[in-house]
Amino acid sequence: MARLSQERVLVLDFGSQYTQLIARNVREQNVYCEIVRHDISVEQIREHNPQGLILSGSPSSVYEQDAPKCDSNLFTMGLPVLGICYGMQLACEAFGGKVEGVSTREYGRAELTANVATTLFQDTSAHQQVWMSHGDQISNIADDFETLAETSTCPFAAIK
Repeated sequence: MARLSQERVLVLDFGSQYTQLIARNVREQNVYCEIVRHDISVEQIREHNPQGLILSGSPSSVYEQDAPKCDSNLFTMGLPVLGICYGMQLACEAFGGKVEGVSTREYGRAELTANVATTLFQDTSAHQQVWMSHGDQISNIADDFETLAETSTCPFAAIK
């Protein structure tokens, strides 16, 4: 049996109010989880020897000049990366996608339509009630990406 600390996931904190909640949920799955600064270097990530990375949300917009960024080389480390909200937008932008502010913002309850044939949404319902909180959206994804879920106003609610 692997030691708990060997099953490490790092949460890169971009300032989300939910970073602690993300880490707690990972820990509730019996996976060791640490919250680290968003600007951690790839070398420091390697020292932690994580099995995966989670990029948190943020009150910032990825297209702002002083928006918090991560080392884009972390996307080429061969680790699974889960981007949540701002983290997903940041990953999308790093691969050539586009993120924009939109007039139709989502705050609160939303109906998500998910592709349940994908690993992320397998064993879940195709129509799910979710909570959204964003004024920016991905408007274009890179050719290597595919859409996994959408809402009535957000065509790229989940991508891979």
